[in-house]
Amino acid sequence: MAGTHLTFTNGTPTNNAKFTISVWSKRSGLASSDYMNIMNSRQTSSTSGLGLWWGNDSFYYNFGTGTTGTAYCQSTAKYRDVNGWYHMVVAGDTTQSGTDKLKFWINGEQITSFSNDQRSSFVGLDYDIGNTNYPILIGMKHNGTYYYDGLLSHLHFIDGTAYTPSAFGSTDSTTGEWKINAGPNVTYGNNGFFILKDGNSVTDQSGNSNNFTVAGGTLTKTEDCPSDIFCTYNRGHYLGTSHTLSNGNTVQKETSDVGQRQVIGTLGAAKGKYYAEFKLANVGSNVGGSYPYVGCVNINNYTYNTYLGNNGIAMHPGGNIYRSASVIDSQTSITYTTGDIVSVALDVDNLKAHFRVNGGTWLASGDPANNTGGYDISSFITENENFLTFASSVYNNNGEWNTNFGNGYFKTTAVSSAGTNASEIGIFEYDVPSGFTALSTKGLNSF
Repeated sequence: MAGTHLTFTNGTPTNNAKFTISVWSKRSGLASSDYMNIMNSRQTSSTSGLGLWWGNDSFYYNFGTGTTGTAYCQSTAKYRDVNGWYHMVVAGDTTQSGTDKLKFWINGEQITSFSNDQRSSFVGLDYDIGNTNYPILIGMKHNGTYYYDGLLSHLHFIDGTAYTPSAFGSTDSTTGEWKINAGPNVTYGNNGFFILKDGNSVTDQSGNSNNFTVAGGTLTKTEDCPSDIFCTYNRGHYLGTSHTLSNGNTVQKETSDVGQRQVIGTLGAAKGKYYAEFKLANVGSNVGGSYPYVGCVNINNYTYNTYLGNNGIAMHPGGNIYRSASVIDSQTSITYTTGDIVSVALDVDNLKAHFRVNGGTWLASGDPANNTGGYDISSFITENENFLTFASSVYNNNGEWNTNFGNGYFKTTAVSSAGTNASEIGIFEYDVPSGFTALSTKGLNSF
């Protein structure tokens, strides 16, 4: 939802004393500068309303005080996972006393420790979301700042009832993880709504017809969801001021002359066969003969400030295949440049990597489905550690990769015609080799 915001103006509330917000959020940014607004109902900086957002790696809730001022709560806990989904629940009930008027949960656990707690100022939904005439904004602050960069799913607002997280999720008895209840049995009330259910639909699924509109940006559908987490670029590793990730951490870009910058995936595999597509949005400048590289690497051998072929296996735009800093093959008749798509098939079971350009012939007489040809990566394994993932690197002056890990998009552009995929996990531009799948939690569990 990067750069995108939704809007809706509600009507008369069912009950301005009670409400619930439930939303699944996969954030993309870290650090204090990455404030990201999920929901907002304020009209100006001096009017009362709501702000539900991430900031300083913490959970924030901003609310009206019954005057022209606002107050807020900030969790002491830091939430720094940029790969997993967080389930956020806010419940308001002004018939309760003290801090019980507002309660917050993350992944089913109640937040009880706050670095700032002004809940005593909370007076009710007259000054909160759902029960004012202010527009409700999703993905942006009221003044056009703090855009949400990441993914949102199953967003519920309940008008008139304060629910606990058990209405929207439960703990898996086997794994102990908090999992989604995709069809909760709740009463929404007049202003209640349910949007972003299993995709990018802004049509209200609560039965109220409280439909939102896309007021700015492009709202794209994603296969990445609370029940199947997909690999993205790993923002937890060093980036640098000019080396950026965006669009839910699927776009890598370098804007300054600082040398090669490498980034790896958030998920790795010790077994199985996986597929991803990398579109070169901009080859960048040819500084010192260096270009963007794409391929895979052992997570235990990740180095951010070098080209990928130095410590992993990677294809160079000129057709060379680099492995551990050496050219092991030269395919100069098969090259890529701005606008081209490089497919990478990572076979962890047989310790091979395969490359092709624009859906053409696999390099080195490769046939990933039949385990023939391709490039050996057994040298990546040290002390039986074969935790492998996709990776890419860029060098200077707007070099940019737009990556499709299975969501069916390159940045905000959908694949032109989805290829076949027997695993039914992920959507790709070209046919996925038989036996391969997207690198996701379901994909990992399929082997």
